[in-house]
Amino acid sequence: MDLNPDDMTPVVNRLKRAQGQLAAVTRMIEEGKDCKAVVTQLSAVSKALDRAGFAIIASGMEQCMTSPEKDLDRKELEKLFLTLA
Repeated sequence: MDLNPDDMTPVVNRLKRAQGQLAAVTRMIEEGKDCKAVVTQLSAVSKALDRAGFAIIASGMEQCMTSPEKDLDRKELEKLFLTLA
């Protein structure tokens, strides 16, 4: 399955932001920042990763369901989707 680069541009941007947020979480822990602030940032990273994963799977599902080759079957797509839950 090849992902459409146009569909993946916002996903890549989201992942880059999450990467920056994760680096900030690490820094906050090392600097002994407030637990509430650390958890809030960690939650934001987690949500960003979830959204990126869902976008990748949604794009893959769309492609697989409309493609004559259908690289992944429904069961495989369902398994991928559930790995994010």
